[in-house]
Amino acid sequence: MDKSKILIVDDEPDIIYLVRRFLEREGYSVVEAYGGRDALLKIEEEQPDLILLDVMMPDINGWDVSRALKTEDKTQNIPIVMLTVRASHDSQQKSFEYGYADAHLGKPASGKEIVNAVDSTLKNLGENAPTAPVAT
Repeated sequence: MDKSKILIVDDEPDIIYLVRRFLEREGYSVVEAYGGRDALLKIEEEQPDLILLDVMMPDINGWDVSRALKTEDKTQNIPIVMLTVRASHDSQQKSFEYGYADAHLGKPASGKEIVNAVDSTLKNLGENAPTAPVAT
């Protein structure tokens, strides 16, 4: 059974490689983007089910990427997990306060932490998704 498609966005190829391995081991389909601009293109092409998004990137930072996604009808419901070395309380607060992220995970994170964050974010999305009306 195939699981959801996850887009990993980071400017560090080694981070993408490790995260990809963790997620593929759990059956997730993985797409990669190596910066904010690349992410915006890949999101349009690939329509991922969830985005793991680094904050500190040289071209467009993760907060700006997530803000752009959350203001577009086509992408506003894609859950975003911020994966960043900026794991301070202030950084987490900013991500949630402005609606930029659905979860926040500090680097370095173990494979188990990453998979748990993805699993729980997707599960919460499913539980909070609007249900179709039942025909009577």
